[in-house]
Amino acid sequence: MAQQGRAVFSFPDPVNEVAARLVAAGVVVMSGLALGLAQPWLLVPLTYGFWARVLTGPTLSPLGQLATRLGPKLLPVAPRPVPGPPKRFAQAIGAALSTAALLAWSLSGWGVARFVLVPLIAAAALEAGLGLCLGCKIFSLLMRVGVIPERVCLQCADLGRRPQAVA
Repeated sequence: MAQQGRAVFSFPDPVNEVAARLVAAGVVVMSGLALGLAQPWLLVPLTYGFWARVLTGPTLSPLGQLATRLGPKLLPVAPRPVPGPPKRFAQAIGAALSTAALLAWSLSGWGVARFVLVPLIAAAALEAGLGLCLGCKIFSLLMRVGVIPERVCLQCADLGRRPQAVA
């Protein structure tokens, strides 16, 4: 099965930065509601969403679908394409943190789980509000030190391939 010429189990490259920020805003809202209203069951759809986005991009993620389908219609902002691999890496970090929170809730109770949500909310808020993707920064650092090979993201490896901003 394919969606718009893309296999279901693939991640888009490039990614629309505007949609990524909308997804991050949704993560902030969902995590904030879980934390603020003491509703740990919200960790289930939050965790599912991260794993769905890591594995399929927006294809199987309700939040990803909202951001990619409704976002452009509601916001008069031009798409801003950015490399996909760093965004996928950031989603994987979110998957790890939300999974850890879900496991903590299941094994230890809500008290431990809510502390795992704090860095997740902070990172998502930076992405949503300022466009600062901490996962992308970590990805870049790991590429620079050779942990992530250049072939994973050629555009990331060669900053000269990116269009230069007009001053």
